[in-house]
Amino acid sequence: MERNNVSNEICEKRIIPMGKRLFVALIGLIFVLTGLGFSAHGAELSDFERISPFSAKSLWLLRQARSIIETYQVDADSKPAKEDDLVQGAIKGMVESWKDPYTRYVSPVQLKEEEIEMEGQYGGLGMYIGDRDGRILVISPIEDTPADRAGLKPMDQIVKVGDETALGWDSSEVVKRLRGKPDTSVTVWIRREGEEELMKFDLTREIIKIKSVRYEMLSDDIGYLRLTQFKQNTDSEAEDALRDIIKQGAKSLVLDLRNNGGGLLNVCVNIASLFLDGGLVVGTKGRSEHTNEEYNADKTLYLTDMPMAVLINEGSASASEIVAGALYDRKRAVTVGKKSFGKGSVQTLFRLTDGSGVYVTIARYHTPSGKIIDHIGLSPDIEVEGQMEREHVKDAQLQRAISELKKQMTKTARAR
Repeated sequence: MERNNVSNEICEKRIIPMGKRLFVALIGLIFVLTGLGFSAHGAELSDFERISPFSAKSLWLLRQARSIIETYQVDADSKPAKEDDLVQGAIKGMVESWKDPYTRYVSPVQLKEEEIEMEGQYGGLGMYIGDRDGRILVISPIEDTPADRAGLKPMDQIVKVGDETALGWDSSEVVKRLRGKPDTSVTVWIRREGEEELMKFDLTREIIKIKSVRYEMLSDDIGYLRLTQFKQNTDSEAEDALRDIIKQGAKSLVLDLRNNGGGLLNVCVNIASLFLDGGLVVGTKGRSEHTNEEYNADKTLYLTDMPMAVLINEGSASASEIVAGALYDRKRAVTVGKKSFGKGSVQTLFRLTDGSGVYVTIARYHTPSGKIIDHIGLSPDIEVEGQMEREHVKDAQLQRAISELKKQMTKTARAR
């Protein structure tokens, strides 16, 4: 392999005309002399070095690379790169060097799109995706969206979008490719565990309107509350739903957090407060003292101590893992289903002056008992194979949760 590299390098040198050889030699001399100048006048550069993100030597490497490309790249004259694109590319590359999939740079356009998404309505396919071990995975499809209706599942690996292989892409790049105008089509190729061939999904984009709270009575005394994500107003909508469930006579509750990819921290703490009469919901631990915090349940929001079963699966991530972990550790609920995704870290958005931003992982969550969620996930009390089904009678995980609640209610009735 090394011999091929050497051979290629020799070929490149041969095609440079004699006049340009002299030019290259002069550039090389300037590089050397300038480097010496940096060393000789270090004291004069001290002010510069205090405000520079890199050493003078490193900045000069960037300058060399740009000069070479602008001089020799075949399309550099006709298609010059914009200064903003160069800077954004450099920042993106720098941020990726920390090898944390959740510490990421977002351009001004990307940031606006993500803010629209958190408000609960956007154009696309309707699924949460994330990076893990160099793969782009579906964390969870959002209920009643193109991704959900087509049959995409948690842990599906996105291999291609259209005709382009997603090799080397990060999750933000995949999101960008998947989104588009409503009623336009996109093809997604998936690798799924247990399937030998890649699976092809032809999807039509649409405006995604997210309904984050659904509820019903499963029987005269068992209520069902499903949360699809933790967005703005999910906590108040969940409170209203729970009050109605109690009013209808529920004596126990199934809280369904399957395929819930997460959302806002304050919202999930408020939802946990509906079932916890004070006490710790989640803690965070980071490098700096201000990132080490504890979030306690708000006693004014507490509504019920009825027996609970919480449904989780491999699509339950982040905020949903916080709620499930708190209810499990505080012995408020039995957890049923499959091991959760394991996204238990805190990201803070730092806005830059051009409208772009950097999401930085500043801490990791821990449950009230001190368990770390990140890259580990939560294992349920009762593991049940299967997946969420639209027909409740076919949903093995839900049926097991109902069975556990009936046992608890029988036990409680005997104790009385």
